[in-house]
Amino acid sequence: MSNDDFRAAMSRLASGVVLVTAREASLDADDPQAPVGEDVGMTATAFLSVSLDPPLVMVSVREGSRMDDLLAEQPLWAVSVLAESQRHIAGRFAMKGRISDRLLFEDIPYVRGGASGAPLVGGALANLECRTEQRIPAGDHTLIIGRVLTATTPSADGGPLAYFRGRYRQLG
Repeated sequence: MSNDDFRAAMSRLASGVVLVTAREASLDADDPQAPVGEDVGMTATAFLSVSLDPPLVMVSVREGSRMDDLLAEQPLWAVSVLAESQRHIAGRFAMKGRISDRLLFEDIPYVRGGASGAPLVGGALANLECRTEQRIPAGDHTLIIGRVLTATTPSADGGPLAYFRGRYRQLG
């Protein structure tokens, strides 16, 4: 089977779109809101719920990517479930080969998570803060299983952003 055949087949599976974020450096233990280091973000469509008790989620990250390297060192991270109106955020953080994420967060409304210190996107359908429980090598990706520390649903407006046949889509 060719990579193209596999990619074409998997493109027929619709998935939700999330933004995974983390702080590049350790947070100040006395003040988790204190910005220390750079924020890093990554668009992901391979994200799912693993367990209710305990609450676990999983995200797949490209092996050797900036996010993979960061999450190998930083156990705290966050996920924002993107709304259909946030396609521009998904596209911005899906770019490969960028050197710095600093400007990518510049005009995006977010709050800093109290448990993780990572950015939580404003207007997202849901926000989760996680701590890595397991890292599993899987081909050219790493599966990161995280325990959910906090979960909020700040926005009930609009539908989810979906990814299908290589494009961002809206349901309906």
